[in-house]
Parts: sequence; C-alpha cells; structure tokens
Amino acid sequence: MRRTLEDLQDLIWGGRYSVKLHAAQHARAEGFTESDIVETLLNGRELAVYPQDQRMLLLGYINVSKHLKIPLHVVVDYSPYRWVDVVTAYIPDQPYRVISRERVAILISNHGRYSERVINPRAQPRQRPRAWRLKGSY
Repeated sequence: MRRTLEDLQDLIWGGRYSVKLHAAQHARAEGFTESDIVETLLNGRELAVYPQDQRMLLLGYINVSKHLKIPLHVVVDYSPYRWVDVVTAYIPDQPYRVISRERVAILISNHGRYSERVINPRAQPRQRPRAWRLKGSY
C-alpha cells in the first residue's frame, strides 16, 4: 500500500508514531531532539519513497538561530497499519547530494515531475574497480 506524506502527517498529529532506538541514539549523538524529528515529519518534504520496504526519506531543517538552519534527514517506516515508526534520523554529511542517477532517470522520464518518485532500493550493488588494492597488500 502506497501512502503519501499527508497520510503520515495525519497519523503524526494524532500521536500515532514511535521513535525507534536507532533514531534516538543518532539524536543524542548529533544534538537534536524528538521535537526536531516531529517538526521534520510535519513540515518536511519527501526526498524518496521506497515502496518495497514501505519506507520514506524526508528532509527537514533544525532552526538553530534566525539565520541558521541545519538539514535533518528522517527515515520512516509506514508498514504497520495506522502507525508510523521513525527508523532513523540524522544530520546528512552532504545534504544537497541526495539525487542518485536512478532518481534523475525517473525525473527525466516523468518530464521533471516529482510526484512520481518511486525508487528501487535494491539496485545493482556497487562493484569495486578491478585495480582496487588495499594499502600494503600487493
């Protein structure tokens, strides 16, 4: 079942969500709170949808000051009926580099429309180059 961000936001407003341990550990380590996660869920935007896993990647911002916002990525699992699990949340290393080649291909095939973002998370595994050598192992 494909759900939209608006469907999930209704559940969040109703308090039908849980923050999993992994997300709480990242929050503690990186210095953001559950309210920052909830703010992202309510006001963020969809970056990717993974229908096979029934997950969604969202982008929101932590307002540090009037002129400084820090990006926050939140991954939610919507497989439980009428419930949302926050699987993980983190401050990305490269927040603006979230479009993969597969996403670009989908955007091109859909004439730039973002409403049709369906990403196959089980793409070809990345292969190491043949000339790959670990330092000191010749």
